Amino acid sequence: MLTVSLFFATLGSLFSLVNPLGAIPMYLTLSSDMSSRDRNATARKTALWFALILIVFFLGGTAILSFFGITLNALRIAGGLIIVNSGFGLLNSKFEERRMDGDMEAEAQQKDDISFTPMAMPMLSGPGSISFLIGMFAAQGEWLSRGVIIGVILVMALLIWLVLSLAPALNRLLGRTGLSALSRIMGFLVMSIGIEMLIAGIVALVRSML
Repeated sequence: MLTVSLFFATLGSLFSLVNPLGAIPMYLTLSSDMSSRDRNATARKTALWFALILIVFFLGGTAILSFFGITLNALRIAGGLIIVNSGFGLLNSKFEERRMDGDMEAEAQQKDDISFTPMAMPMLSGPGSISFLIGMFAAQGEWLSRGVIIGVILVMALLIWLVLSLAPALNRLLGRTGLSALSRIMGFLVMSIGIEMLIAGIVALVRSML
C-alpha cells in the first residue's frame, strides 16, 4: 500500500514539474518542417532520452553531490528555490520563455535532431525535476522504494511520448488558451512542491546546526 501511495505521489509531483503539456507549442514549432513519421520518431527518442537522463541523475546524484562537496540540505534549498521560480513563471504564463530563450530556439531550429537537446534537456528534464529526484533518492533508503521511483520515471517517459505524439491534436483541442490555463494550474502545484522542498531543507539544516 505504501509503495502504491509513493508511486502516485511521486508521479503527480514529477508530472507537475515536467509539465509535458506546456512543451507542446515549442515542440510543434521546432518540428514544423518534419513529416508525421519523423515527428513521431522524435517524440519517441525524446521520451527515451528523458528517461535515461533522469534515471542517471536519480541513481548517481548523491555521488555527484559528494564529489562537489554539496550537502543534501543545500540541494533541497537550491532546488526548492528553482522550483518555486519555475512555478511562478507558469502562473504568469511565461512557460516557454523561461525554458528556452530566443537564441536557443534559433539554434534548435537549425538542428536535424531536437530529441536530446532542447526537448529532453532542458525543456523536460530540468534542474527542478533533477533536484527533486536526487532528494527522493536520499529520502527513500530502501531499494524497493527507489525501484518504484524508477518505475515512475519510465511511466512519465511513456506519458511524454503520448503527449508529444498527439501534440497536433492536443493543440487543436485545447488551443493556446487551454494550454496556458493548464500551465497556470501546474504552476500552483509546482510552487507548492518547491516551497515544501525549501522548508524541508531549511528545517533539516537548522536541526543539523543545533
